[in-house]
Amino acid sequence: MLGKIAVIGTGNIGAVLVQELARRQLAGTVAAVDVKEPDVAKGKCLDISEGRPLIHSDVKLVGSREFDIIAGADMVINTAGVPRTKRPDGSIPSREELLTVNLKITDTVAGAIKEYCPEAMVISIANPLDAIVYRLYQQLSPLKSRLVGMAGQLDSTRYRFFVAEAAGVSVENVEAMVLGGHGDSMVPIRSACRIAGLPVTHFISEEVLAQIEARTRKAGGEVVGLLGSGSAFVSPAWSALEMAEAIIFDKKKIIPASALLDGEFGVSGLFVGVPVLFGKGGVEKVVEFELTDEEKENFQRSIASVQKTVDEVKAMG
Repeated sequence: MLGKIAVIGTGNIGAVLVQELARRQLAGTVAAVDVKEPDVAKGKCLDISEGRPLIHSDVKLVGSREFDIIAGADMVINTAGVPRTKRPDGSIPSREELLTVNLKITDTVAGAIKEYCPEAMVISIANPLDAIVYRLYQQLSPLKSRLVGMAGQLDSTRYRFFVAEAAGVSVENVEAMVLGGHGDSMVPIRSACRIAGLPVTHFISEEVLAQIEARTRKAGGEVVGLLGSGSAFVSPAWSALEMAEAIIFDKKKIIPASALLDGEFGVSGLFVGVPVLFGKGGVEKVVEFELTDEEKENFQRSIASVQKTVDEVKAMG
């Protein structure tokens, strides 16, 4: 258990995080911040607090519109940003289209972290993921082990679910890995996908797998289209919590996440989805492994997409 975890943004994802942090008792205090009026963060914390006797949790929940409430946090989970919402014509904004407005929000978040909890481990969820986590890196200049983006875990979890459905097996039997940027260029790694330790191709045809991998790349948009307003929120929150628990309990668990690369996979200076060993030190190691020629080509294409977005971030100052 940590002393204090801060959740920035109490929209759908943030609210699930606060609820789960209380239920799982991952910190003595959970501090939630949301600048929106009325006092949304305080209201949601009160609602969850009033139910704490039912989940046998003495975790203290505090909410505010002011950032000073995060002072001294050991970990920050950033959800602050405008989500993708279906337009009246039915189209869905890309993650990149959210960049301008969400960079401004991120600058405010970074300023608060720098002032009130500069040593905190930061897990960022806000989209466009790879660009926002890079912006936080620009503003905070943290150790590479102390800042990470939640992306690959969510994408890999979706891949696992789709594979389990197609194979007619438990989701617990499926292992999967999705690398690269958190967007349409992401790369489901078929060579690393296993069902009960066996190659996925033993259970599912290549044609069906190609359909699953295409669906995985578009999975976030599929949810947005169905909801109409807002985007996925439970699965992203659970994915971030998987990473948080690996750090809090020093699990030494390998989870795909957007980490700053320094030569790994031939990439430097970008946050890209790769297998990460998580422990009490945060991002303790990037785990490299061999990809097929096709996977290498797709991974390079995804890196180029991330680079393009990061170049836009740099151009915006």
